[in-house]
Amino acid sequence: MVMKIDRDSSRFKQIVRGKIRENLRKYVTHGEMIGRKGKDLVSIPLPQLDVPHFRYGQNGRGGVGQGEGEPGQPIAAGDDEGDGQGKAGGDPGQHVLEVDISLEELAAILGDELELPRIEPKGKANITQDKVRYTSVRRVGPESLRHFRRTYVEALRRQVSEGTYRPADPKIIPIKEDRRYRSWESVPEPVANAVILYMMDVSGSMTDEQKEIVRTESFWIDTWLRSQYDGIERRYIIHDAAAKEVDEQTFYHTRESGGTRISAAYKVCADLLKNHYDPAEWNVYCFQFSDGDNWGEDNKTSLALLREQILPKCNLFCYGQVESPYGSGEFLRVLEEAFGDEHEVLVTSEIESKEAIYDSIKTFLGKGK
Repeated sequence: MVMKIDRDSSRFKQIVRGKIRENLRKYVTHGEMIGRKGKDLVSIPLPQLDVPHFRYGQNGRGGVGQGEGEPGQPIAAGDDEGDGQGKAGGDPGQHVLEVDISLEELAAILGDELELPRIEPKGKANITQDKVRYTSVRRVGPESLRHFRRTYVEALRRQVSEGTYRPADPKIIPIKEDRRYRSWESVPEPVANAVILYMMDVSGSMTDEQKEIVRTESFWIDTWLRSQYDGIERRYIIHDAAAKEVDEQTFYHTRESGGTRISAAYKVCADLLKNHYDPAEWNVYCFQFSDGDNWGEDNKTSLALLREQILPKCNLFCYGQVESPYGSGEFLRVLEEAFGDEHEVLVTSEIESKEAIYDSIKTFLGKGK
């Protein structure tokens, strides 16, 4: 039997999800919940949401609130009330309710609103299997799993305690109560593995504003891909004229002043794929963010690495060009001229501002790769 309070709670959750859907573009644009992210939950502020409350009837009686006055007239309003400057005002403000929502629910809402197709992992990656692990010993079981050493020890211990053990004629004869068998449990082992490799230009032309755009978009990319795979690994590569792998904190907070060679990042990426991520076992996603600057003579090397060593191993390679007042924006044109529509794994997006993040995510993930 469903209690009324359960129906009310379910209805309230539906209202919350509806509000999140209405405001999803704003959340994606501003990234205001990233700092609120817990291990499995995200705290989202929902303005203009009516919190359930009691409503009292008239009952035809007088009492508190009855008497002279007009509806809405402040109680004991005096000449001291003003426009909100200085002393406390008497008008209600906008109420904001924070609700916790799981990353799984958030991914589902994101997928519905952006109409993202479910990803079909390649190779064995769509299989989930149980791995058997022998973790303990028990008194019953099939003879094929008899634990001979433990059975021998139990029989020896019993005969010693009974006084039937003869050191001069050491015969150990197990009986039914001495037998021990290996016991197992099935442990789910995810075969659906995916790795996300993020690459970003951290030269002087990439400002903090551009990095915030990258950070916000990466959060939503992570949220969606985590909902599609049982296991996700993330690797981070930064570069100017040289490249190196770093942790997440360093990735988003490093800024250099040198030149730019995109091929340096591609070499590190290619080495990681070669040494750690066999494409037969892993679903590989690469996301590169740059303002489009690259040393002119480096374009040929970069394209060769991309074509020969990276794209053949990727489910998806996404290049996001973040508009910067200091960047040339040329590399997007270089990619389009080199590949055009011939390589379906390669997807490009021009991210002019935070408002463009929403459409960029849909462009990147809309193919269901």
